Amino acid sequence: MKYVITFFFLFSLFNLTSQELKTYEKEIFVNENDTLNYRILKPLNYNPQKQYPVHLFLHGAGERGNDNVSQLIHGGNLFLEKENREKYNSWVIFPQAPHNDWWGYKDPYKFAYNVKESKAISLVVKLMDSFIERSDVDTNRVYVSGLSMGGMGTFVILNLRPDMFAAATPICGDGNPDLVNNYAKKIPMWIFHGSDDTVVSPKKSLKMANAIIDAGGSPKITFYENVGHDSWNNAFAEKNFLKWIHSKTKKQ
Repeated sequence: MKYVITFFFLFSLFNLTSQELKTYEKEIFVNENDTLNYRILKPLNYNPQKQYPVHLFLHGAGERGNDNVSQLIHGGNLFLEKENREKYNSWVIFPQAPHNDWWGYKDPYKFAYNVKESKAISLVVKLMDSFIERSDVDTNRVYVSGLSMGGMGTFVILNLRPDMFAAATPICGDGNPDLVNNYAKKIPMWIFHGSDDTVVSPKKSLKMANAIIDAGGSPKITFYENVGHDSWNNAFAEKNFLKWIHSKTKKQ
């Protein structure tokens, strides 16, 4: 199994050429004694006098580490496609959680990642707090997407920063239904899941959607029949995935 995973990892990275990898600039965010690796894609034909949307992307558990590369395996190509760069020109930020951490937080919700204390999502929040202060950022168009562990992290960061985001797209994730009141009415959401997912049950997304509806929200939700855990491939292939996201502006 280890060799299969390694092969898949290498194959996925080979889909990104060395030049495309370099297009995502390597960065490190430092807060006191903690550091967060991340990659950032600068807007096409960047003009410092303009303001651009920001798209935060949270990876899954398999992409954790300290190489500052593997977080681009799923989704990295999506933002590099010529049409997407031209139509949905924005800052794109891919942080990377360490092997011994995850996109969780100190709330009653836990998942089987065997992490005693999580710092990663707190560092992402601090990075985003700092980044959106820039003069070249459109603070009314800040978005978050995440898959698997990152789908869980999407729900976590929405609760931590309910006034930051204009739209969210959690994919095959899960979360705490007791904490949706902070963001249910504020943030448009498109939830994705594979109906045959045996890693994270599709019932988890349904649970979150129901909680958001009960709290007065109106989420969009898509289940893919005969699709397992890798439903992010289907989500990325949606014709209106980025179009829907970029049509949203933060509710005042």
